[in-house]
Amino acid sequence: MSTEIAMTPRLDVTSTPKRRPRAMRRLLFSAFLVFSTAVAAQEPETDFPRAEWLKATDILMHTPGQELFNGVIHPSAGLFEDYFDVDKAAEEHRGYINMLEQNGIRVHSVTDILGEVGTDSLRMLAEGTMRYDISDIPDADSVSTEEYRQDVLHKMSRADLIRCILLQPTVKLHATDNNTGLEAEYIQNPLMNLYFTRDQSITTPRGHIICNMNSSQRAPETRIISLCYEHLGLQPVLSINGDGRLEGGDYIPAGTLSLIGCGMRTNDEGIRQILEADAFGHDTVVVVRDHKFWQMQMHLDTYFNIIDRDLCTMVSSRLTAKPGEPEYVTCDIWARKPGKTAYKLIKRDRPFVDFLRKRGFQIIPIDHDDEMHYANNFLTIAPRHIMAVGGQSETLQQRLQEAGVTVEWVPLESLISGYGAAHCMTQVLKREKP
Repeated sequence: MSTEIAMTPRLDVTSTPKRRPRAMRRLLFSAFLVFSTAVAAQEPETDFPRAEWLKATDILMHTPGQELFNGVIHPSAGLFEDYFDVDKAAEEHRGYINMLEQNGIRVHSVTDILGEVGTDSLRMLAEGTMRYDISDIPDADSVSTEEYRQDVLHKMSRADLIRCILLQPTVKLHATDNNTGLEAEYIQNPLMNLYFTRDQSITTPRGHIICNMNSSQRAPETRIISLCYEHLGLQPVLSINGDGRLEGGDYIPAGTLSLIGCGMRTNDEGIRQILEADAFGHDTVVVVRDHKFWQMQMHLDTYFNIIDRDLCTMVSSRLTAKPGEPEYVTCDIWARKPGKTAYKLIKRDRPFVDFLRKRGFQIIPIDHDDEMHYANNFLTIAPRHIMAVGGQSETLQQRLQEAGVTVEWVPLESLISGYGAAHCMTQVLKREKP
């Protein structure tokens, strides 16, 4: 299956035109919405998901293990909200996978894939993670030290190579007159956030895009996910680089358009790279701008989500926010004509709530207490069928029931203390075609 991009188009950023009367601007934008919906229906079908509400068939996940422990002993430094039990977290994750599989979804495990890839590829990945630090030994021979490191790596079992990859160990060496002449401090920089497999990549109708993480401690995760894609026979179409930042929780495919959050974790440069590479796969791209920059709502999928082509959710504070308030969400709309590659900025700073309603979305509000329990971070596995964190209010349960939504409540009480939930823990690789 080829996922290669045929060309790298030019991004056409037009100069800001003279402002027309407000009534005329509304008329022109309404006409654009009708036009973009019509032309988007002509976009070619692909094997990758075009919409968040289509039935999920394949998902990439990682059940956390030993690498999680360092994160929970100082949660803030681990990018977590609070301490949680590592063993309970793993048990919850396996339960979530079981619920997905009961719905006929194939779950691909990162650890299982690492257990299947070629030994040379695995060792190459491990080579970049295990370090010997000889800075405290003035007369140390760096050449012989490296040869020793390579010898150890080549003797390692597959399981220990995987441990190296997940734990990112550094052996800080010191000279001593005792025993072998050396002693060491053992330092780990484990990949405790790897279980949030939503973030290291995004899957657009064009294919997989490898992200450039906002936090340096999460950067190695993208190399692991890239190797997983290679093993699955999926060649990513783009890798974000340089000053570009992109994390998967900010991307939601929505049928005839792509929604991409821009805020705390994803920036304009990352979005520009995707537009220029023609990697979104939709003729309309909506850049949703967050103005609050709050860790609890770090990604688009923490305050907004989609259940069906005409149904979505939004946290109440965002839904009712007024212009000028931090919670107020705006969006920029980029579009191109069918068969063209260059996008043009059609509308800037449009109220996101107004945009959704004009697209025909009913918006279910999620109140504060439910929001703080990660109610918005659900995974849609089919039209009006979601997997959501259990323990939400009767009010929200009633709202979902009245909207005809089937909800499977997932016990994730430990895992959500890592600042993420059902959506964050999944990378949907494939959904059925409409």
